[in-house]
Amino acid sequence: MIIAVDGPTASGKGTISKQLAKHFALPFLDTGLLYRAVGWTLRQQGGDADDAAAALAACVFDGALLDNPALRSEVVGGLASRVSVHPEVRRALDKRQKDFAHQPAGAVLDGRDIGTVIAPDADVKLFVTASSEARAVRRFEEMKRRGEPANFDDILADILKRDERDQNRATAPLKPAADADLLDTTDLTIDAAIQQAIALVNAKTSSRRDKDPA
Repeated sequence: MIIAVDGPTASGKGTISKQLAKHFALPFLDTGLLYRAVGWTLRQQGGDADDAAAALAACVFDGALLDNPALRSEVVGGLASRVSVHPEVRRALDKRQKDFAHQPAGAVLDGRDIGTVIAPDADVKLFVTASSEARAVRRFEEMKRRGEPANFDDILADILKRDERDQNRATAPLKPAADADLLDTTDLTIDAAIQQAIALVNAKTSSRRDKDPA
């Protein structure tokens, strides 16, 4: 079973995806980390995130980098959003994601174009969203817990900027797949959001079994 989970930054899709993977005993890939790794590598090389050639060169990185907690920083997240607009970067990372999605055991992947580009054949597609203000509050609290300097207005402005880039890029823009189930987490606790996600997956897979009992 392939579960594709898409949505904007700080919507809760990462936490939900991890718990779906745990609940259904499936491998999990946070595809956003691949773009963060490119952004981090580019920064180490002193490159410009808006330069397609420099961003493409940064796509060559050791897989162990994905375990580096530095990738979770806001600075690297912003760089990831900027390098992800380059079609060359997306093509360079597509195969790694598609191979992970289509392994025999199935998988859970979260990102921004999983249900539309990486795994349009996914058994279940979720689009997790929340209001920009709710997402800014979550990111603000997360940064405070990590001991990072945090300014709510700056975080909200950054989220709106990332949304604009993600939704309007020419290649693989952020949008729900036509057959995706929408999960709005604005007014949900994380536990409630996880339970709703599990229920959506169960409903979709149950429906498929009913249509194809063989």
